[in-house]
Amino acid sequence: MKILAIICEFNPLHNGHKYLLDNARKLYDCDCIVCIMSGSFTQRGEMCILDKYTRARHAINAGADCVIQLPAPFTVAPAEIFAKGAIKILSSIPDVTALLFGSENGSAESFTSSADLLIDESDLFKKVLNENLESGESYIKSFTEAFLCCGGNREMVSNPNNILGLEYAKAIKRADAKIDIVTLKRAGSGYNESSLCENFSSASAIRNNLYDNAVKNNVPDFVYADLKNAADVKEAENAMRFSLFKNSTEQLKDIYGCGEGLENKLKSLENLTYKEIVEKATSKRYSSSRIKRILCANMLGLYCEDTEKFLNSHLYIKPLAVKKECADEILSALAKSGYPVVCGVSDENLSETAKQCFNKDKYVYSVYKHITRTNNKDYMILI
Repeated sequence: MKILAIICEFNPLHNGHKYLLDNARKLYDCDCIVCIMSGSFTQRGEMCILDKYTRARHAINAGADCVIQLPAPFTVAPAEIFAKGAIKILSSIPDVTALLFGSENGSAESFTSSADLLIDESDLFKKVLNENLESGESYIKSFTEAFLCCGGNREMVSNPNNILGLEYAKAIKRADAKIDIVTLKRAGSGYNESSLCENFSSASAIRNNLYDNAVKNNVPDFVYADLKNAADVKEAENAMRFSLFKNSTEQLKDIYGCGEGLENKLKSLENLTYKEIVEKATSKRYSSSRIKRILCANMLGLYCEDTEKFLNSHLYIKPLAVKKECADEILSALAKSGYPVVCGVSDENLSETAKQCFNKDKYVYSVYKHITRTNNKDYMILI
């Protein structure tokens, strides 16, 4: 088989995602499309508004053949770790031959050439990066200046989808994975756009305007029908605030991106509302997404020491949903991986480290179910 992979969150799946899936087979000659998707919480540290099995069903309805879960320790993490974790799982499946993602420029070659510049950071890159950081510039601006000084294209590090695509390209090179890059120019509004457009709004805009009638024109009908059941993310925000109050600065320091005294800053804000904590901790150096991700990882007990161990260990493949008509063929392809395929909650075939990661996943889903007051089973579904 030739499998085309897509790394996604689908929070929720919208017309832009449907456009990507509709064009997938036109861009790459493949036998099937496998999505590797975040489970219950996102890379930006937010709780998903719909359950992972609902979102996996949406992906199948939109044109995917299979959805597998990205383990939670890689999900609520910086973009580099998010990408490394996804490519680690995908590259273990021999039949995965290409990765498709949306980007602002639509050029696969630009991602491979830019990744070459960054895969082994030169002395010049490190010098410019450190000089900018020491002068008080944000990490993003410092990184951009270092990249440009080494001959990089500003467009590659100034647009959200390009930045994530670049992390995918770097992860593929670092893993020496035989995975081609395929990219489609993004349609519609920008990734961080908060206002609704006519029919190609971002997931952020849809979440921010969930009860606006215009949302109906921005998502497929099968998604819109489920949005009435969207979870109240404020419940998760309250849980994150309580966890900040409960946990120590030492625990905070073992979360990606929470060092250099940021742990003390966050603890000093523990009695404020979630919104106030994010606003007051955000600065030129620390983005609001980073603060949200730290608060979320703290609530879920996702620590960088564990995640680094998982990145260097054999893990597992957990299918969430598979298209019924080709299930046998797809599951056979997944079984070629060196990792066990786990369709339910049993961890009996996993190594000790894989069990630890799997138990993190189970715990995170339990937290999601507790916050959303649901009791859905954690087993693969056929559609």
